[in-house]
Amino acid sequence: MASVSLKQIVKHYDKNAVLHGIDLDIADGELMVFVGPSGCGKSTLLRTIAGLENISSGDLHIGGVRANDTAPAQRKLAMVFQSYALYPHMSVYENMAFALKLAGQKAAVIEQAVERAAATLQITQLLQRKPSELSGGQRQRVAIGRAIVRTPELFLFDEPLSNLDASLRVQMRVEISRLHRELKTTMIYVTHDQVEAMTLGQRIAVFNGGRIEQVGTPHQLYNHPANLFVAGLLGTPKMNFISAEVVASRAEQLDLLLPGGAIVTVACRSGGSASCGDHVTLGVRAEHLRLAPAAGHNTVEVRIGHIEYLGDQSIVYASLDGSSELIAIRAPADGAALQNQRSSHLQLPVLQCHIFDRSGLALAATARHA
Repeated sequence: MASVSLKQIVKHYDKNAVLHGIDLDIADGELMVFVGPSGCGKSTLLRTIAGLENISSGDLHIGGVRANDTAPAQRKLAMVFQSYALYPHMSVYENMAFALKLAGQKAAVIEQAVERAAATLQITQLLQRKPSELSGGQRQRVAIGRAIVRTPELFLFDEPLSNLDASLRVQMRVEISRLHRELKTTMIYVTHDQVEAMTLGQRIAVFNGGRIEQVGTPHQLYNHPANLFVAGLLGTPKMNFISAEVVASRAEQLDLLLPGGAIVTVACRSGGSASCGDHVTLGVRAEHLRLAPAAGHNTVEVRIGHIEYLGDQSIVYASLDGSSELIAIRAPADGAALQNQRSSHLQLPVLQCHIFDRSGLALAATARHA
């Protein structure tokens, strides 16, 4: 296994900066996920770790050894790409054995390595087939197996499930998690899919514009986002955001004036502070909202709009007077019965709201990296 340490990694093409001073430490045996929208720099950083891109400035250490100038083949890592990149004229066995043959390994050693990897990935019965005879999920297993046989100290995955359908992605997420538990090898996994990030990562680094917004466990990032970007990226439906004005500030509590004139009380924990007149953003997740039959404590009147029936639940979309933003509310499956209602009352939880200042930082956040 190998730890990975990134110190002030900068990457630019001519005058265009892509990575802006990345600092990150990944422990031996950890499964770290890089997540963010397209063009945020996560794949570029992965390629610099692999040695496929030069580092403009900064230091990369793999296993405690500076690797900036180390050739890719000498970095003791293996990379799995979005494209399976299998040789179509070779069998599964030959594809998996190819790198070992190039390295001059003996036939017996190659056979043992391939059979062990095939057993781990449950593809032993496929070894004599050609890639054209395999499903997408099977081809991805072969691509992973080709990496495993090299017994690398570090695995790099660059959006490996993007070409699979939804059910296969779920299955392969389970397989990759199992593989990590069995191999206990350091893994870095790049994805733009927040579900993959939440379900796979022991820790997640959220990228935006070539910078890391926040690093933490899935629980930390979901429940304690450092800013609006992280809060809006993780979660389905995404966190609801409502513009508000502070009208009263007390110890760990704020009174907020919402569009339409309603005033609600929310907690502001962990040292967050705001003053009367400050404009803030109130964030609350769909599962923490409740539709109430009548007005009550911390309720606001909303107009019922579209309702999505999902079988086990419904997602109700509503809006406040004075705001065009839709609010998503997770409701019981029979929420479709609300379709004939034009309005309802929305109850906001005092203790499960997030407050973000004018710059987008969480008032309760003390640092960008959790």
